[in-house]
Amino acid sequence: MNIWLRVLGIIVVLISATGLTGCTNHAPITGRKQFVIVSDATMNGLAETNYREFLQNNNDSRNEAEVARVLRVGHRIQAAVTAYFKNDPVLSSKLSGYQWEFHLIRSQEKNAWCMPGGRIVVYEGLLPVTKDDAGLAVVIAHEVAHAVAGHSAERMSRQLSIGLISAGLAVATKDQDYRQRIVFNALFGVGTTIGLILPNSRQQELEADRLGLIIMALAGYDPHAALDFWKRMSAEKQSSLPIFLRTHPTDQLRIESIRTYIPDAMEYYPSSASGDQRDAFRGE
Repeated sequence: MNIWLRVLGIIVVLISATGLTGCTNHAPITGRKQFVIVSDATMNGLAETNYREFLQNNNDSRNEAEVARVLRVGHRIQAAVTAYFKNDPVLSSKLSGYQWEFHLIRSQEKNAWCMPGGRIVVYEGLLPVTKDDAGLAVVIAHEVAHAVAGHSAERMSRQLSIGLISAGLAVATKDQDYRQRIVFNALFGVGTTIGLILPNSRQQELEADRLGLIIMALAGYDPHAALDFWKRMSAEKQSSLPIFLRTHPTDQLRIESIRTYIPDAMEYYPSSASGDQRDAFRGE
């Protein structure tokens, strides 16, 4: 039997078995179909273990004013997401297992992240770029968007499925010359990385940008702040990697996409609030 047909046959069977041909989950608000085979309980459990280990090996910030800022913005976004999701039974149940925490870490790294279950970390090095409450809201809302959209579970599900298909490929080529096996494995690895993993990662980033704008608007922060933040962030870093090798979109693409997302996000912004109220939302 032709080796290519054999490999194709095994991959088709494995794709069908793992459910890659039928996606049943949908991302909140955007409605994008997602392939997820890992439960929220599993992801939250893994996140809890990794989060505690991270906190043991890293120091909280001693800057009381900035710690208070992270807590203030974080809790406001938490309250907005919880209030919005409570009207949807599926989304509300998703947040029921969340244990919200906010930490500012003593590090000059320009980074922030949110693990499944609402565990959020911001690094001190990012604060000169965020500048104020609105800029910080851009970051925290983006990270919360990753969490509530189940992006980690989606990535893990894809990795598990790719691993299963890779194992099938090994079985299909076990009788072949080792040079052929190397070619098959290399093609599969490059193909899945460039054709599946990286594009999905970039898609998730843009989706988190879109959801993040809506989340920060729900919390009373003007989504237009995202444009200024990402312009500042773009000035901080440069990358020569071509787009198809990136885990994140280019800054220019991100800024252009955010500009198109803002009108929709503004529909969630309490524009009827007085100017003083909106300033209070921003912590100004």
